Amino acid sequence: MIYQSADTALNPRQKVRDIIGRPLEFYHGLRGREQDRRVEQLLEEIELEGSFADRLPGELSGGQKQRVSIARALAAKPDLIICDEVTSALDQIVAEEILKLLMRLQKDTNVTYLFITHDIATVRAISDEIVVMYKGAVVQQGLKSKVLNPPYPAYTELLLSSVPEMDPDWLTSLLAKRARKAKVPA
Repeated sequence: MIYQSADTALNPRQKVRDIIGRPLEFYHGLRGREQDRRVEQLLEEIELEGSFADRLPGELSGGQKQRVSIARALAAKPDLIICDEVTSALDQIVAEEILKLLMRLQKDTNVTYLFITHDIATVRAISDEIVVMYKGAVVQQGLKSKVLNPPYPAYTELLLSSVPEMDPDWLTSLLAKRARKAKVPA
């Protein structure tokens, strides 16, 4: 599992080597040099240098901490990784990098992700299938192409309509509106 907040998911007193090494020992019996080599490989897979193994979580950025959380999950060689709001605590640019990393890792390892998120942009970017839930009950489920296209069940429509969309012409429209109001006599 990859948790929402890497700040609280990583033990602040353990070095990255130990955080990633623990599942390697637990699931695969790796110790010593063999474990160190695998930790370095996992760091490379998440696009961090081997020197990160000797750092504490407090010495890492939010994106680096989330990458370490990803490496820890991958260390077990799972078929499924649960991703609980993995980008919600990150700024937009770092979140996009994490999503790209997860998609590349999925391609490389054939792992399946179960994403738990309220971020519709994330759902659109990474999902193949979607389950929409309300108060613990499934409202709609299916392929992304079906769930994200009308007609929608009422809650899915409400959920999708609550996402603000950026209008690249918003300033032009606002200025045009003001100009029209200024010309109308009172």
